[in-house]
Amino acid sequence: AMITASEMKPNKAGTGSYLELVFTILEGEYKGRQLWARLNLDNPNETAVKIARAELSAICRAVGVLTPRDSAELHNLPLIVKVGCRHRKDTGEIVNVLKGYEKRDAAVGRPQPALSSTPPWRRQP
Repeated sequence: AMITASEMKPNKAGTGSYLELVFTILEGEYKGRQLWARLNLDNPNETAVKIARAELSAICRAVGVLTPRDSAELHNLPLIVKVGCRHRKDTGEIVNVLKGYEKRDAAVGRPQPALSSTPPWRRQP
């Protein structure tokens, strides 16, 4: 995936703001789909800010921009995202949630899915 948009927005309570990052999936079955991360960087809850800073740090390490001056510096740089699912509290609907970030190069040593539907033991050398 890569970050394709970002914007600081006020929180619902009007007591702070969050950085909204839009991730676009680059390849695979979900190519073109978007995911959102909302980082509470300005919030009266210190734990929320600590979590947001840790997540932003992980994103920065994954894209190789360690000290961005603006969130736009994180745009259009590929990274690997881990996606999980959770139930929304208000509707019970299942939604995607970003769980982790890695450098794209980190996936090089991992087994890749087979390009063929033929099982490996039946393929001709």
